[in-house]
Amino acid sequence: MTPFEADARLARDSELLTRIGLCELRLMRDARWPWLVLVPQRTDVCEMFDLTPLDQTMLTFEVNLVADALKRATGATKINVGALGNIVRQLHVHVIARSEGDPNWPGPVWGFGTAEAWDDTDKNAFTAKLLEHLNS
Repeated sequence: MTPFEADARLARDSELLTRIGLCELRLMRDARWPWLVLVPQRTDVCEMFDLTPLDQTMLTFEVNLVADALKRATGATKINVGALGNIVRQLHVHVIARSEGDPNWPGPVWGFGTAEAWDDTDKNAFTAKLLEHLNS
């Protein structure tokens, strides 16, 4: 059995925050939006229907858990959830906090401008708040 590894592009563009159960929870390295990615820890999975029915249920549960925690942590206007996979084929689900007036509101986050690095203090504060809401 091949051990699970996040796709090299996901590993480069995000950092691991924690493992929830089925998924790794990763923070995108772009401070313009509170942008999380859930990556099911399963090898050779590209589509949701590639998961077992139990894993599909777990993924839905974990996406909802993270989306709720993100909404409470940020007070965002809208939480965007998407699984595209056109470039990174490994199944992963984006969970992004959006607010009116954020960069490119109401347009998509993909392909807009240049990523901005997180300030360590801001990243640590955001991460702590998110994990607090995730565990409450």
